[in-house]
Amino acid sequence: MPDGGHVVLNLNEERAFSMLSRGALWGMQSSIRVFVDFDGTIAVEDVTDVILDRFADPSWREIEGEWLAGTIGSRECMARQVDLIRARPSAIDALVRDVEFDRYFPAFVALCHRNGIPVTVISDGLDRAANAMLARAGLDLPVLANRFEWLGRDRWRITFPHARDDCRSLSGHCKCATMADAGPTLNVMIGDGRSDICAADSADLVIAKDALAEHRRAHGLAFERFDDFAGAIAIFQSWIGAGWRREKIARVPREPVHEQSY
Repeated sequence: MPDGGHVVLNLNEERAFSMLSRGALWGMQSSIRVFVDFDGTIAVEDVTDVILDRFADPSWREIEGEWLAGTIGSRECMARQVDLIRARPSAIDALVRDVEFDRYFPAFVALCHRNGIPVTVISDGLDRAANAMLARAGLDLPVLANRFEWLGRDRWRITFPHARDDCRSLSGHCKCATMADAGPTLNVMIGDGRSDICAADSADLVIAKDALAEHRRAHGLAFERFDDFAGAIAIFQSWIGAGWRREKIARVPREPVHEQSY
């Protein structure tokens, strides 16, 4: 294990080489997909917790404790917590505007787009917050998240368009199912928390911090640690470069071998 305390062999080499041999790896735009968590990853804080802390009855923390203890899934947890929020849309939006955004994330998106690699935000948080913060940064990305719906006056509800009945973690957004739906691609997962754990298990490259990094370290699972998207850029550039070099080597024509007669 390197000095940084993380595992660096993230790419599933056998799977990647198989895709490369079919011409499906680095030469096609659709062969790599990047999936990025939002709360705690793109947004420096958990935006849902920020909203709850300001506008919900304090009992939301007791519900959070049940989720942390593993007695309920995030779907039930968030449905009960959102029901405790009392705030007008203007107040919610004003609060979200003050949440810190990783300033290097736009540069990471630009790197991906220069290489023809799509970026999808996958969140077990609130779509309203994620869309607003991305728009503020000038980013137009697909966001797959729980739906945060205003019911009028100061009441809200949450619905779960990306939930699965068979989700093993009972999440509001089953991220592993979302990634599986991407098809036969090389998947990159960037995240920080518990909602990213099952999705990371199916990824070919995991860029992780905080709870996700600690989980993967504890279980001997491959990942690259990052602190912000400046670090993620360096990791991803290196990964892309390794792929291009491998493709170049694979495409070099070999000299024919001629038998000599004596």
